[in-house]
Amino acid sequence: MAEKSLVVTNMNHILNLFGNYDENIKLLQDELNVRVVTRGSDIKLIGADADVEKAYSCISSLLRIAEKGDDITLQQVRYVLSMAGESAQEEIANLSDGGICVTSGGKIIKPKTLGQKKYIDSIAENTITFGVGPAGTGKTFLAVAMAVRAFRAHEINKIILTRPAVEAGEKLGFLPGDLQTKVDPYLRPLYDALFEMLGAESFAKYQERGSIEVAPLAYMRGRTLDEAFVILDEAQNTSPEQMKMFLTRLGFNSKMVITGDVTQIDLPDPRKSGLIEAVKVLKNVKDIGINHFSEKDVVRHRLVQDIVKAYEQYNTERMRKHHEKA
Repeated sequence: MAEKSLVVTNMNHILNLFGNYDENIKLLQDELNVRVVTRGSDIKLIGADADVEKAYSCISSLLRIAEKGDDITLQQVRYVLSMAGESAQEEIANLSDGGICVTSGGKIIKPKTLGQKKYIDSIAENTITFGVGPAGTGKTFLAVAMAVRAFRAHEINKIILTRPAVEAGEKLGFLPGDLQTKVDPYLRPLYDALFEMLGAESFAKYQERGSIEVAPLAYMRGRTLDEAFVILDEAQNTSPEQMKMFLTRLGFNSKMVITGDVTQIDLPDPRKSGLIEAVKVLKNVKDIGINHFSEKDVVRHRLVQDIVKAYEQYNTERMRKHHEKA
């Protein structure tokens, strides 16, 4: 058995570390098989050598987050644990530095994982950025946050959000209203993100002025998008032709962000996804950033991360068996 101690002089940081009803520290003890004992300002870790070292690294990282004034959540503890042993604890502790933008409710939007940090840095540095990964990784939400930041800073004059309505087909004809009313349900996630950033009243005002546009992908054909921040969501459901059409709409002083999840393709032939093709074709083109998220970047309910991981393992095993039979 090994022991290692930390000294924390600020009791508020210790309370923050332990969480409500000690839920944070209980999770850490269960996951790393260590015992955490506190006496005043001392935190003692007891367990096997390797487990104690991991626990020490994780707790040190979490305490640095507390020192920056942020509340430590179970989600953060799980992420720090998932990255234990990857020599990234210092980077994780620095995730809370700064922020992307402030929502209408006063909340500061920040990246919560290293994958998210890399993604927003890529958006800032490149003209076109791809964000590819599973549900719950913040691909769309962070892209909207970056768009709002650029809009508020007067770096662009317009925010355009679009996505393909692949489920439409004949079904749209049975829905009441005009075409815009019919496609609105498919654009709802984009509206939700903008409502949170700007507030419903400001969103309506900007939309009326034409400063914000939320429209189906078909509306992009034939246009040149200058001075705009353009986000294409659910890009896995574009055809190669649609993707090429969209990318060639890029105008001067504009940015584009393309997001999608290649495990959720709704096209008749998943192999003909414009997103899959674009990532292959454009991977070596300068000023285009391609970012891949993993289940570690999921920031929704813990079960979402577990579900994503289970499906990945299932698909990997299925592909292995398929190749063995072949």
